[in-house]
Amino acid sequence: MIRKLISRVLGHKDSATNDQPAILGVAQHGLERDHISRASQRTVQILQENGYQAYIVGGAVRDLLAGLKPKDFDVATDATPEQVRSCFRRSRIIGRRFQIVHVGMGNETIEVTTFRGHHGEQGNARAHIDDQGRVLRDNVFGSQAEDAARRDFTVNALYYDPTAETIVDYHHGVADLQQKTLRMIGDPRTRYREDPVRMLRAVRLAAKLGLSIDPEARRPIREMSELIENVPPSRLLDEMLKLLTSGHAVRCLAQLREEGLHHGLLPLLDVIFDQPLGERFVTLALETTDRRVREGRHISPGFLFATLLWHEVLSKWQQFEANGEPSIPALFRAMDEVVDVQAEKLAITRRIVGDIKEIWALQPRFAQRGGKRAYGVLQHPRFRAAYDFLLLRVESGELEPEVGEWWTAFLHASDDERAAMLLPPSAGATRKRRRRRRSAAADTQNGGDE
Repeated sequence: MIRKLISRVLGHKDSATNDQPAILGVAQHGLERDHISRASQRTVQILQENGYQAYIVGGAVRDLLAGLKPKDFDVATDATPEQVRSCFRRSRIIGRRFQIVHVGMGNETIEVTTFRGHHGEQGNARAHIDDQGRVLRDNVFGSQAEDAARRDFTVNALYYDPTAETIVDYHHGVADLQQKTLRMIGDPRTRYREDPVRMLRAVRLAAKLGLSIDPEARRPIREMSELIENVPPSRLLDEMLKLLTSGHAVRCLAQLREEGLHHGLLPLLDVIFDQPLGERFVTLALETTDRRVREGRHISPGFLFATLLWHEVLSKWQQFEANGEPSIPALFRAMDEVVDVQAEKLAITRRIVGDIKEIWALQPRFAQRGGKRAYGVLQHPRFRAAYDFLLLRVESGELEPEVGEWWTAFLHASDDERAAMLLPPSAGATRKRRRRRRSAAADTQNGGDE
């Protein structure tokens, strides 16, 4: 109500139809060209020298204005993909749903997109929409104003010209950033039907930038959350990884649950957060991930998913053991069942699944602290990830502190110190080895008799 009143007073046009942008100078936005990567500046310059419009666009502009460091810099232009391709020797056209050009500039790859037009307004339009309104393929080119209206949120519809050091702002995105508001361009229901991933993006951007989702954009999310089921699992995986590696994963997951969106991504979260140990474990894991992101350190998708799904694996593992199954086969059965359920929602790649299972499979081996087995665990390629996972289990209260302390000391000890630390084999393990030796001897004897 207040925003509408202010818009009337200031004469703001509706965000979906505004063709007269504000042109903001450095004094108004504070963004200087030195903040922009050299490669993206050069890409814009070459396109402009060839007679085309070109701007740094979207997330890079948004993040810089919010005081964050962008992961990459994208460029938008009125040149078609073929025209962009002709301007750069090191470039290639990619994409099916949206054709874009990857331009190689030094050590960077700059993603260049052509301004998009409205669906189906050109005689040769190539927009394909499914029964629920989701856009499947769209290579309709248009003007900069149309391109701005096609973007999802006002804070993403900002065009920065590094040559003039100006920002072209069609939908008051700079003001929304200053007012800490995430506002949808156009009718939120229509925009969510076009691309249900926008609901997830709203949660991620609000958490990352410290924004409040505008009530008009937030209100339909819960009732339209089932549209997530219509999104290809590969796209959901990509968006989930962005969310988990945003540096604000704890806040993102909390808001996903609050908006009812987690059912389409991590349906096991309800189970996890109903268990005190499970909630503490996941929270600790995500806090660690957020800290690593802020420090610029490497993040492993396999480790992330291993932590999110672990307590469901643990629950099934204990259930199978209680039914009389041997411990290790029970663990592997639990692992397979949990991963299979999750694979229906997210297209987790085979490589990531392999990393997840190796981290889980190493956990029982941390109980083996005697003889060659301890050295075998230490030399395993996934030891470091599994060890970090073990420490999270200790910190959450799932395991006794002594387990983590022993492996930490063993990891940093000298060869002589490690030999002294090895625990004697248990009586049960000794008996098993004796039975195996007697069985092997008997087999040798029988073979000799024959």
